[in-house]
Amino acid sequence: MGEPFLLTPGPLTTAYSVKEAMLRDWGSWDGDFRAMTKSLCDQLVEMAGDTAGDYACVPMQGSGSFSVEAMLGTLVPRDGKVLVLANGAYGLRAAETLRVMGRAFTLINKGDYLPPRGEEVARALDADPAITHVIAIHCETSSGILNPVAEIAAAVLSRGRKLLIDSMSAFGAVELDVRQIPYEAMVSSANKCVEGVPGFGFVIARKSALEAAKGNAHSLSLDVAAQWSAMVKTGQWRFTPPTHVVAAFLEALRLHRLEGGVAGRGARYTRNRDVMVAGMRALGFETLLADRWLSPIIVTFFNPAHPNFVFDRFYELMKARGFIIYPGKLTVVDSFRIGCIGRMDEHVMRRVVAAAAEALADMGVDSAAPPAAAIAERAKLAA
Repeated sequence: MGEPFLLTPGPLTTAYSVKEAMLRDWGSWDGDFRAMTKSLCDQLVEMAGDTAGDYACVPMQGSGSFSVEAMLGTLVPRDGKVLVLANGAYGLRAAETLRVMGRAFTLINKGDYLPPRGEEVARALDADPAITHVIAIHCETSSGILNPVAEIAAAVLSRGRKLLIDSMSAFGAVELDVRQIPYEAMVSSANKCVEGVPGFGFVIARKSALEAAKGNAHSLSLDVAAQWSAMVKTGQWRFTPPTHVVAAFLEALRLHRLEGGVAGRGARYTRNRDVMVAGMRALGFETLLADRWLSPIIVTFFNPAHPNFVFDRFYELMKARGFIIYPGKLTVVDSFRIGCIGRMDEHVMRRVVAAAAEALADMGVDSAAPPAAAIAERAKLAA
């Protein structure tokens, strides 16, 4: 059967040629590798829509959360204050990151079902002139919700504040063009919608913000401004880079362009979602979110109410059929998630649905309907 498909928000299933690109060793100081880093950064800035040369891409070693912390710790001054927009685990993680590093923040927490809206952001900014920055999660993968960053950006811009976007699981498949959605900086990761492998994240930030951020950082290694300064001067990363991961990412970028860039990649993921959601609903499963908020990245389903349904058993049965799904990350109801991203198409998603049907049959589950209490909770919180 071969390796299983990873139906997660990253790491995800990659193309063979992406894996193959890691077979060569590179010297991090060598001119060839420095050229690879420059190409990577140039292509990502282009993907962000910057045509005026106002933005720079700064890759940072580590997981995506490392880069989120680096962005917050570098671009938010020590006397700044952040409005955190949370509707799931990753917004709350941003708040916890700010707490640990000692930055002031305030929180709008919408729970698991609904997005923060532009008018709420506007009211919060009007009420607290001390707020200097706003951080929004583009796609909150704990629920699968796609947040309305355009209206949030408009509210932030109109009040003279600065927007930071965690687009970890959306950049590369959902438009985030600086000409339409102005932001101070955004962050994403190699192993998400560009379909590379884990090992680095990247911050795309206004050059003016990076220049003004010298001395802000709480950390030596997570200083985006210092990393950018070193790259401008030498073309090198300040500390040992994940050379093989960079090589794989460049191949992933090549495949991304061949697919039609952000629009092409997003279209495939949207087809994946639509086919999978329709099939799962036909089996009786219900999505956590209404259709208007479903992202093309990952979808959360309620666990069935049937007494024979045990998620761990369902997980193993799906894995035995070649599909690794994702546990739920909600606080209110039991759920699981199925990712739509990675090197797979709608035909694979039809096999996912068939595998789910077989797994339910093996468990003796004749109805995938969720508990009535879960539906009532959704209705109450979404009202």
